[in-house]
Amino acid sequence: MKRRILWFTSILSSIMTAGAAIFGFVLTNRLMYLKKKDDAFILDREITAKRFDEAWFNVVEKNEKWIDSPNGYPVKAIFLEPLDTNNFVVICHGVTENKINSVKYARLFERLGFNSVVYDHRRHGDSGGKTTSFGHYEKMDLQAVVKAVDDYAGEEAIIGIHGESMGAATTILYAGTLEDHADFYISDCAFSDFTDQLMYLMKKETPLRSSLAIKLADIFLRVRDGYSMKLVSPREAVGRIEKPVLFIHSLPDDFILPEMTQELYDLKPEPKQIKFFENGPHAQSYNQNPEEYEQTVANFLYTYNLLP
Repeated sequence: MKRRILWFTSILSSIMTAGAAIFGFVLTNRLMYLKKKDDAFILDREITAKRFDEAWFNVVEKNEKWIDSPNGYPVKAIFLEPLDTNNFVVICHGVTENKINSVKYARLFERLGFNSVVYDHRRHGDSGGKTTSFGHYEKMDLQAVVKAVDDYAGEEAIIGIHGESMGAATTILYAGTLEDHADFYISDCAFSDFTDQLMYLMKKETPLRSSLAIKLADIFLRVRDGYSMKLVSPREAVGRIEKPVLFIHSLPDDFILPEMTQELYDLKPEPKQIKFFENGPHAQSYNQNPEEYEQTVANFLYTYNLLP
């Protein structure tokens, strides 16, 4: 009888271990290789919505650059220079998007006196990189892009960084853990903690309610992609940022909750500003409130004497 119990227990344990391994592998696959939007779809969407001006893009002075990532792959960037100025804003797109989605912000900053740099995150657009890490490795790429802008623009230039969604989280992680080098930052709908964000989405979209799945995925991420989810926590980084930060979110956002931006704002020491928009789902604050959004950015830059 004891042998049968031991045999049954051994079989059950093996099945559970195999099941956990399969679950961890599948979950981390979904994170590391998150399905991206097709580049042609993004371009057509932005043109149709009249957010991407082909005529302007074709004639504007621009320099395409390949920037070496410290993670061992090339990052594709475009320096857009419609103005005779050395002041630049680096624009970081969200997950599944690419640099074309950032061009609408380049036009906004042009009206405010800045040239812009749009670039593709790792595994997006034309850039290299095999996996998406939701800000962990991306922050190092951003550091490389900022250095390239520094070298190009010179020490006297005003440099800002604008990030949307994952790009906003990347911006905060860069400034709070690597270097607080830019003159200002704009964080549009960032998550405050990657683990909390995954837990929220898991409860919202699946029947799973236990944090065990997240813990299991974290173990597999460490093994497969070399980092822990605990390192992807803007809430742990934002308190170390000394330069001005403008936090933006739309109240109807049910993908990344606006409470996360409020949390980041509360943790950030002065100088800082925050703006919640009444209209727009996730990452749509500018698209649905363009004039108010631009005025919000202009007021922020004016307040801290950052307008060229």
